Amino acid sequence: MDTRRESEPTPMKNRTTVERKSERELVVTRTVNGPARIVFEAWTKPELFRQWWVPKSMGMSLLSCEMDVHVGGKWYRLVFSHDASTMEFFGRYLEVTPHSRLVWTNDEGDDGGAVTTVTFEEKGGKTLLVVHDLYPSREALDGAIASGATAGMPETLEQLDELVVTLGASVGRS
Repeated sequence: MDTRRESEPTPMKNRTTVERKSERELVVTRTVNGPARIVFEAWTKPELFRQWWVPKSMGMSLLSCEMDVHVGGKWYRLVFSHDASTMEFFGRYLEVTPHSRLVWTNDEGDDGGAVTTVTFEEKGGKTLLVVHDLYPSREALDGAIASGATAGMPETLEQLDELVVTLGASVGRS
């Protein structure tokens, strides 16, 4: 038994909520243990994004991650590997407000995909993160939920929180 780990202080555990707000809207919220500047960087720097985006329990690998973070820039071009198949996701940034807001399209679906808005609101050194997906139809959101696309968000955001705590400890808090 590793008693060293049990005695180390752990960051405050934050519950992630995933809530369907309407026929076309899904909202995920979490308070992340770090300043908005670091949380925003984790969403916009590929070398950081790669470290937290894929839920470890799903057995997937992130093969490619490209980001051109500016209005009109292409996002992600995320390529995942799972078992013998690969999946590719892509879109473009509609809005980029450093440390407070990102908006992008998800262009990989036949129906045009969702528009995702992520807001970062800092309070007392922590960041309230809200991820709002607006799907083109009820059926598109139903399909995303049925496919399990939203099931990994709590684990993914837990991984983000762990990374932000590590980054905050290495650079010091301002």
